[in-house]
Amino acid sequence: MTDDPAIRHARRLRKLANAPEDIAWQTLRTLRDHGFPVRRQHPINGMIVDFAITRASLVIEIDGGIHKLPEARHRDEKRNQMLESLGWTILRIPSEAALYPDHLMHLVQEKLGL
Repeated sequence: MTDDPAIRHARRLRKLANAPEDIAWQTLRTLRDHGFPVRRQHPINGMIVDFAITRASLVIEIDGGIHKLPEARHRDEKRNQMLESLGWTILRIPSEAALYPDHLMHLVQEKLGL
C-alpha cells in the first residue's frame, strides 16, 4: 500500500465515480486495444484528472453541470494552463456526451488522430 496522499485520494475518487464517469471508463478502456491504455483518476503534479492517456499526453475530463459556473470555469482554465505547461493536451467532455459511448469514442479518437 502506498503512502502517497494523491494516490490514496485517486483511489477514493474511483470508488465515488458518477454514472457518466463509469460509462466513460467502460468506453475508454477499450482504447488499450489500439495501444492507448487509459488511466483513471490519474495524479499529475498534485492534481487528479478523470482520465489520462499517458502515451499521448492526453487528459480527458468529464464535466458535469457545476463546470458551467463562473468560479468552476475559472478553476478549470487555471488547471488547463498548468496541465498544458506540463505538456498535456486537455479534452473536456460534457457529462451528457459521456453517456453516449460512440460519441465519446469519436471525440477521443479524433483527438488521438485515429
